[in-house]
Amino acid sequence: MTDRSLDTLIDEVVLGLASDADIARVEALADSDPEVAKRLEQARQTFAPLDDTAEVLPLPEGFWERIDARLEASEAGGTVIPLAEARARRIPWRSTALGAIAATLLMAVVLGTTLMSERDPLVVAVLLDAGGEPVALIESGVDNTTRVTLLERPDVPADQVMQVWTKPDEDGPPVSLGLLTGGRSRTLTIEGLPAPNSRQLYEITAEPAGGSPTNLPTGPILGVGLAKEPVI
Repeated sequence: MTDRSLDTLIDEVVLGLASDADIARVEALADSDPEVAKRLEQARQTFAPLDDTAEVLPLPEGFWERIDARLEASEAGGTVIPLAEARARRIPWRSTALGAIAATLLMAVVLGTTLMSERDPLVVAVLLDAGGEPVALIESGVDNTTRVTLLERPDVPADQVMQVWTKPDEDGPPVSLGLLTGGRSRTLTIEGLPAPNSRQLYEITAEPAGGSPTNLPTGPILGVGLAKEPVI
């Protein structure tokens, strides 16, 4: 059995689409092989959110047998497909169908998890350049995951990079949140800082490639602004 076919079989078991014999087979493999046990548990964790919300609806009795019968009796241009060929077709067809079902359910789980985990930003700041024009939008959450959306593409030399800073403490030093490599909008995450607060300073500077050599802003300020709490 290939890894791909084993993964398909494990998905069938977890999704409740496997026969009793296949369930027993996978459970026996998991009992004797820690790697199979790990893959089985990973599949269960992947589809666990569906178990928490969905009503259990077993497949109709004889579902796969009826599929077999239709394959065996199907006609292609008026010619009945031989039994051996129909059985041969059933294997890739069932694998493909199971893969599509699993992929669809996995997408639903991921999308649902993403939507459920979305949070409104704790603070928002509009960064202005020296001329008072907005150049970037900052949205930062309680865990200091900060979305930096560029509104203008500053003219930064090829040997420099944009670096994002904040001052959690008004009287303390700036702290780097990360680099905007390629001059593009990014989501930056940093640990160890207190939750962002209203009136917290954010700025973007131009620094040497790789970031500031002093871990403090050294280049010209491309945009700066104070955070505010959004009205929700």
